[in-house]
Amino acid sequence: MRLYAAVALSGFKRYATYRVATVAGVFTNTVFGFIVAYTYAALWDERPHLGGYDLSQALTFVWLGQALLATVALFGGGFQDELQERIRSGDIAVDLYRPVDLQLWWLASDLGRAAFQLVGRGIVPMVCGALAFELTLPGSPLTWLWFLLSVVLAVCVGFAVRYLVALAAFWLLDGTGLSLMSGLLCMFFSGMVLPLNVFPGRLGEIAEALPWAAMLQVPADVFLGRRHGSAVLGALAFQAGWVVVLFAAGRALQSVATRKVVVQGG
Repeated sequence: MRLYAAVALSGFKRYATYRVATVAGVFTNTVFGFIVAYTYAALWDERPHLGGYDLSQALTFVWLGQALLATVALFGGGFQDELQERIRSGDIAVDLYRPVDLQLWWLASDLGRAAFQLVGRGIVPMVCGALAFELTLPGSPLTWLWFLLSVVLAVCVGFAVRYLVALAAFWLLDGTGLSLMSGLLCMFFSGMVLPLNVFPGRLGEIAEALPWAAMLQVPADVFLGRRHGSAVLGALAFQAGWVVVLFAAGRALQSVATRKVVVQGG
């Protein structure tokens, strides 16, 4: 465990060195937060309590999305691009010879990245949103604790999805198309475009059952206090269930891929 803790710390420090990129990311998230917030305000002015949210909750959802966008890597990226390149170049062979678990190694690195993104790119946009709008913030320390736990599980789900996409590079000459498709699906079905509660009928039910819902919609609902008592545990169990399923799928695909040992460029 010390090794993986060191890898996570290394991931945190690695992203902390990109100060200019962090400042640019904070600025971008804040600007887009205001654009989306005013769009939501206009929409909720026409349709009050759309999706069961009042205006304050809807605006809070917007700023939570901006705060967690880089943390959960809703657009993709992070280790995914690096792992795909290592598979394409053949450097993955070196990783497989290391006396560590490949999946856990990249998970530890991604947790370090996510921790920095939450602190470095998540707090400032949220504070700006709270100063400019009336947001719904948790009044109970326990709610904050449940929310942080939900964010950790959201990061794990996001990692597991991107790990599966990255491993596809064992069979694809270029994984760019699959990565873009994965990012688009994530943006739509995570609730980043609109809360999944707004989706009509069967589409909403399906969207809320997919793993992408665990990456933003669930943490947001926990933060907003829409899950009470056993419902909070049910939400966390939903996230944990997808973590187990996706990690198992990643482990299985990794096993098949490393047996195949067909590495582009190597």
